[in-house]
Amino acid sequence: MSQPLRVIPAADLVPADPTPGMQRTIAFEVPGLWAGRLETEPGSTSGWHHHDVNESSLYVVSGVVRLEFEGREGYVEAGPGDFVHVPAHTVHRESNPGTDPAVVVIARAGDGIPTVNVDEPPAPHA
Repeated sequence: MSQPLRVIPAADLVPADPTPGMQRTIAFEVPGLWAGRLETEPGSTSGWHHHDVNESSLYVVSGVVRLEFEGREGYVEAGPGDFVHVPAHTVHRESNPGTDPAVVVIARAGDGIPTVNVDEPPAPHA
């Protein structure tokens, strides 16, 4: 039997998966899928983390998001309308190098731990 469609109003989003430097909220979670929103203030940088066995898809609604990975040696920047794929187990952190708040919609596929906060990786060798 099919299930009814549902709308999750923005006012019903609740705080989820705390990581320093960002505000992550959850819209819903069902087996194999997690969906939510991320807001990062200008100049903010999150703590280092990964998403266990979950594959993550980010859609940038507004602002600019920088994601550092590979122990700070790699990064990508994305703006409004861009998608970013974050593979499972990839240690990364988000920052907002822009002047406006960044708003990102997140969908995660998998049944792992939604967010695993980790220690800061060592600085790259000079």
